[in-house]
Formats: sequence, C-alpha cells, structure tokens
Amino acid sequence: MSGIDSPEILSAYDAVRSDKDETNWLLISYAAATGNQLVLSKTGMGGLAELADELDDSQVQYAYARIEYANDAESKRVKFALVVWIGENTKVMRKARVSIEAGTVKKVLSHYSVQVDADDKRDLDEAEIVARLRKAGGADYNGGRG
Repeated sequence: MSGIDSPEILSAYDAVRSDKDETNWLLISYAAATGNQLVLSKTGMGGLAELADELDDSQVQYAYARIEYANDAESKRVKFALVVWIGENTKVMRKARVSIEAGTVKKVLSHYSVQVDADDKRDLDEAEIVARLRKAGGADYNGGRG
C-alpha cells in the first residue's frame, strides 16, 4: 500500500500525538476509487464529532484521534483511538480489502488503545469510546460509571 508513510501523514500523526499541538484527529482516504494509494484528507481540532462529520459514506477511510478525559478531579488521561471506517455505500471490492490494508495502516498509526470499526457515524460517540478507553486502560477510578 503506498502513501501511508508519506511525510504529510507522518507529520499529522505526530501532531495528533503531541501535547503541544491542538490537532486532535487526522483522516486518511484513498486517492482514487481504485488502487491503494492513501492520502491525508484532513486534520482537525474539533474532536470526534467533527471527525464524524468528515467521514464519507462511499469510502473506506482510516482515522486517528486523540481523546482526553478525566478520571476524577485530579487526573486527566490522554488516549488514542484508531478508526476503521467502512461507509455504507462503499464498493464491495474495496470492503473486501479492508482486513489486509488496515494491517498496513496499523503499522504506521501504531500507538492506540482501542480500535473502532465503524460503519455508522453514531459509532464515534465520544461517551461510548471513553468508556471503552477506561476499560482498556485497566484501573477505573470512576467507580464503574464509564
């Protein structure tokens, strides 16, 4: 798969991971309807809601998001989620290749706590993803309240 390790994607990945940058998500799409060339589509600072608005129902896309949440008044956690988006109107052959091509994406966007496999924009509900991140993180100082 070409393009996943492009300077633009690597720079956006570093920005999302950086505590000093306000960018909190990136979106990677295929450059054309056929082929496997990946390109950086967008980045943003508006969280999962903004990211969900950018997903295309006719494409497979990969996203990486920084999610911050508090366990209690004294602690703040930063975790990362990888989103594998398969739009409802994606062509069958593109869908069929996701399991293979997602593996290559994961090698570059490698530091994440949860993977969100999504085919509906509601799958990017922040409260639900934070609950998954808490479970993945082990200790739950929120008394099991998600």
